[in-house]
Amino acid sequence: MPAYMIIACRIHDREAFVSGYGQAVPPLVEKFGGEYIVVAPGADLLEGTLQGYGSIAISKWPDKAAAKRFWQSDEYAEVKQMRQGLADAEVLLVEAD
Repeated sequence: MPAYMIIACRIHDREAFVSGYGQAVPPLVEKFGGEYIVVAPGADLLEGTLQGYGSIAISKWPDKAAAKRFWQSDEYAEVKQMRQGLADAEVLLVEAD
């Protein structure tokens, strides 16, 4: 069953985020079998507590296991350090038909 990783970010330094982390992650997502279906700033919060988390990324995966292999990989752990101090993130993983 396909899985979707939904990430909401509050980015503190967009230029540094995009030029570093934003360039390094897509090849890893692809390597682990995922594909981005949405990457966009400017989300409007209609309800809830994620005020300021206006940058959204949604990736599609063959299943939850594939997404978790990416998320828990040594390669991603190294790249994930690039966003420290540049952005706060909320990350969800859900299966859907």
